[in-house]
Amino acid sequence: MTTTASQEAFLQAFHARRPAVTAEAFGRGRAPDGRSSYELLCDRVAGRRRVLDLGCGDGLLLEVLAQENGRQLAGLDLSAQALALARRRPALAGARLEEGRAQELPFADGSFDACVCHMALMLMGEIEQVAAEVARVLSPGGVLACVVGGGAVGGEAYERFLGLLRNTIEEVPASRRIPALGDRRTRSRDGLDEVLGPAGFAAVGWETVPIDLSGRVEQVWAAVSGLYDLGPLDTAAVERLRDAFFAEMRDMTTPEGAVPCAFKVHIATARLH
Repeated sequence: MTTTASQEAFLQAFHARRPAVTAEAFGRGRAPDGRSSYELLCDRVAGRRRVLDLGCGDGLLLEVLAQENGRQLAGLDLSAQALALARRRPALAGARLEEGRAQELPFADGSFDACVCHMALMLMGEIEQVAAEVARVLSPGGVLACVVGGGAVGGEAYERFLGLLRNTIEEVPASRRIPALGDRRTRSRDGLDEVLGPAGFAAVGWETVPIDLSGRVEQVWAAVSGLYDLGPLDTAAVERLRDAFFAEMRDMTTPEGAVPCAFKVHIATARLH
């Protein structure tokens, strides 16, 4: 099995069990202006009528996009289970939802004015092929807009969780750890320029935004425990990690019962020449 095939098999199995995990983890998060990362991403394609959501999952981003009237929407995802949830959203009754790979898009040349991707581009292998396919299905002047993860904000719950998670994973045999996912170049501006430039895109625009996920410890755990790294862990290991996390949070919990939790995202945009 090739590396990309191994990655995709893992992602399909994970999302078969938790088809709405990304929306559950990030849908509650808010930027300093009170909006979600999904809403911030929609801003980048305002006025664009034909929009493709790459790695659309359960359709939350497409639902936000559908709030702008007159749009022709399409979504693509590896997970049949996630797409089944997307198809249940009334706002997406007219959207074209396809199961497939970003490296082989089932759309005609020039089909879209914009392509969006929320926390999925950084999971994709053969990234040059993805870039070439996105460029193919965009019309000239089309926009690619992506949200990619930017890591923890120091001193808060997510950073503490990542430390505990690393300790847990070190105790797990290598055969039971997740495969390396995606291409690290998608996580930086220079790296994305290196990937997208040869496909015909102009220089990448880049903005870093903190996303607040603070809440009761149970809410914060529900968000952070959606990370792929927990997928191969057995129930006992996840329970130990949960207990350790709850114990660590005791000294961070405010008198109002809230645990401070934040992470950063990068919003990248690039226009096709």
